[in-house]
Amino acid sequence: QARLVESGGGLVQPGGSLRLSCVASGFNLDQYDIAWFRQAPGKEREAVSCISHNFITQYTDSVKGRFTSTKDNSKDTVYLRMNSLKAGDTAVYYCAATLGRFVGCVLTDSDYDYWGQGTRVTVST
Repeated sequence: QARLVESGGGLVQPGGSLRLSCVASGFNLDQYDIAWFRQAPGKEREAVSCISHNFITQYTDSVKGRFTSTKDNSKDTVYLRMNSLKAGDTAVYYCAATLGRFVGCVLTDSDYDYWGQGTRVTVST
């Protein structure tokens, strides 16, 4: 059974950094695209980034240059490194997986089949 478990969230001051982890089990991570989504209080879920099965990444404009997604297939883990955090990054962050079918990955939540339970990130003084 496919499962994704996020961790690494917490409270951080503006300008700080966090690294989120997404551990996959029940499927071969090297064949899957993994995306990060987030949902802030009172807002719709939005895409943050994705990394394809062949290590191609995409980022939404608001996090480009600040967030980096990496993958370690040997550890069945995908990471989201978040630097220069802003109050607007406060949200619950989810990772999601879909079988990799194309050269890159997509930032559309309806394309993803498996979801984690989320980890909360709060950026505040």
